[in-house]
Amino acid sequence: MRDFAFIGFLAALFAMGFRKPFLFVLAYVYIDVVSPQRLSYLLLNSLPISLIAVGLAVVGWLAIDDKRDVRVAPRQILLLLLLVYCWYTTGNADFPIEAQYKWEWVWKALAFAIFLPLTLRTKLRIEALLLFMVLSAASIIIVGGIKTAAGGGGYGELHLMVNNNSGLYESSTIATVAICIVPLILWFARFGTVFPPDWRVKTFAYALVFACLLIPVGTSARTGLVCIGVLAILMLRDAKRRLLYLIGIGMLGLAAIPLLPSSFTERMGTIKEYRADASASTRLAVWQWTIDYVKLHPMGGGFEAYRQNHIRYDRVMVEGDENNATVERALEVDKARAYHSAYFEMLGEQGYPGLLLWLLINLGGLFRMEVLRQRYRKSNDPADAWIAPLATALQHGHAIYMVGAAFVGIAFQPFIFMLVGAQIGLDTYCARKRAETSWRPIRCQPKPTLEPAA
Repeated sequence: MRDFAFIGFLAALFAMGFRKPFLFVLAYVYIDVVSPQRLSYLLLNSLPISLIAVGLAVVGWLAIDDKRDVRVAPRQILLLLLLVYCWYTTGNADFPIEAQYKWEWVWKALAFAIFLPLTLRTKLRIEALLLFMVLSAASIIIVGGIKTAAGGGGYGELHLMVNNNSGLYESSTIATVAICIVPLILWFARFGTVFPPDWRVKTFAYALVFACLLIPVGTSARTGLVCIGVLAILMLRDAKRRLLYLIGIGMLGLAAIPLLPSSFTERMGTIKEYRADASASTRLAVWQWTIDYVKLHPMGGGFEAYRQNHIRYDRVMVEGDENNATVERALEVDKARAYHSAYFEMLGEQGYPGLLLWLLINLGGLFRMEVLRQRYRKSNDPADAWIAPLATALQHGHAIYMVGAAFVGIAFQPFIFMLVGAQIGLDTYCARKRAETSWRPIRCQPKPTLEPAA
């Protein structure tokens, strides 16, 4: 039934596609985020539904969509350079077969991020894209929130619709993305037009924010706790009464502690005792291995280069209280450990050039959103009131991702590249709008008439 329901969804989009090709863009967003083929039992697993949707989107845009004043932003060029460079490193990868598997989905994420801003010509399209992104992620988050509220969860034990540990279904990844979209959800509660923000929309938005905050609890992902802290700090920027805001955050935190499950509090306690935790210890060892590796291979080892690492690390165990503590050290040996950091993922796989391009793309987004925030924050035009808050929401979500990515290997997560595409689309939309408002036609002065002499 799931297969036929989704095929009907695609058929409906196909029927409307010649009039509204942007619907296929939204279909691709849903497919890439939710991955309905993972929910399927048979048919969808045999169809390249992602390729079909993006193909229809590109063909519809080329054939029908308005392409007047198409603008290519500098970050689209950087994305293209990163795409070409990843193709090069894949061809020279240390593990060519494994690298080819990752390349098959990475190039699609990069190519779609380059194409996406070309379609975002109106405010409605920008809002529709972000709405589809939020609701698609929400279909996973709501399930996790309900299970967590019902007492379920635990690290690696919270199954989100399917028993899958990749993409957005991975614990730390969904915890990061859930907190990333909180600023966008709050923006929709104020400025949304597809669903005007009445009491029903606001109730759903605040309930969804609560579900997002529950995801780090249900997954017991330490990265999610860090992201919540970053979100709280970023929201302080726009708080009108900052002292009351800080007091309220502190009181909510204290009130929530007794309600948290023991599995969550025990795992969060390993943050300060990182040397006693095998996961944290291996990350430090892998990061050191990556630094040493790239000294000999500055262009990187291609996708999946971590498979060749062999690491040794000390695991420190402290038992007893402060007055009678015993310290035990154990030498651990491991190999083929993943990077667990987007920064080291880029460094080890794409070397210094790839890391530089990736940082320019992401830091450039934070900078451009700050430019739009400052430019439109004090605008006197009521029609522009939504721009500065949206730029802020996109910037805050991106900043949360950048912090969370320090502890999760999500350098090529398609969701964040869609967010980058939305940023570029908003930037080019504002540039187009400024150009239209600043243009004034040259008016010909009437030829003076000569009055007859008296």
